[in-house]
Amino acid sequence: MAGILYLCATPIGNLDDMTFRVLETLKSVDLIAAEDTRNSIKLLNHFDIHTEMTSYHEYNKYDKAKWLIEKMMEGTNVALITDAGTPAISDPGEVLVAECHKAGIKVTSLPGPAACITALTLSGLSTRRFCFEGFLPSLEDKKQRKRILENLKNESRTIIMYEAPHHLKGTLDDIYEALGDRKISICRELTKKFEEVTPTTIAQAISFYKDNDPRGEYVLVIEGKSLDEQDEEKRLAWQEMSIEEHMKFYEDAGVPHKEAMKKVAADRGVGKREIYQALLEDK
Repeated sequence: MAGILYLCATPIGNLDDMTFRVLETLKSVDLIAAEDTRNSIKLLNHFDIHTEMTSYHEYNKYDKAKWLIEKMMEGTNVALITDAGTPAISDPGEVLVAECHKAGIKVTSLPGPAACITALTLSGLSTRRFCFEGFLPSLEDKKQRKRILENLKNESRTIIMYEAPHHLKGTLDDIYEALGDRKISICRELTKKFEEVTPTTIAQAISFYKDNDPRGEYVLVIEGKSLDEQDEEKRLAWQEMSIEEHMKFYEDAGVPHKEAMKKVAADRGVGKREIYQALLEDK
């Protein structure tokens, strides 16, 4: 009978956030796959856990996944842990989970800390709709980085990103260039003694970090572009055309004259009668 893969969430700072279920699972499984065994041994020692450990990280995630799959097919139960938080989120664990599904191995997740959700709830920004971007491509990969930020330009949901301290200044500059000024909550050292959540704007944050060095791991929670703002931008874009050009745009696409008038009126945020009158005056 095949073993099971347990995705075990571990504390992102405060060790008291470890759940009883995760503790019992880490003690009872046959093997723990850890992103950094040197880091994880401190956690295991703290909770008096002596289960065998093996490394599973970004640089061995494919080859090691095959090995772990073989072990689980033989009946080995494996717990996967990351350096902090929930495995498979911005983490090589996603590869192992996908391979387990292909092999028909059962995967179960033991919920617990996740920096992205913790930051979102602390941000003061809308939590009803949000998207998680994780880490942007590196500063050196300018083309891919610019493409992703361009795709986020009209994102109406709250945006969550991770960033390392030595990249924070460059990332704030790139976000400002792509998205303009927005509300942002900058969260650092979450759940730790010096936890800090700073509601500000992107421009103000850039100004602050000109004179202050970033310290600790960061989660950036960025305000989305409101639907009203998007509608207003569309209206302004259409108004760069004359009404005749706007009508021609739809009629050239095969839209009947009366229907085209309705569309033009809706695009420009005015009544159909106003479009009709403008067309009459131009004849």
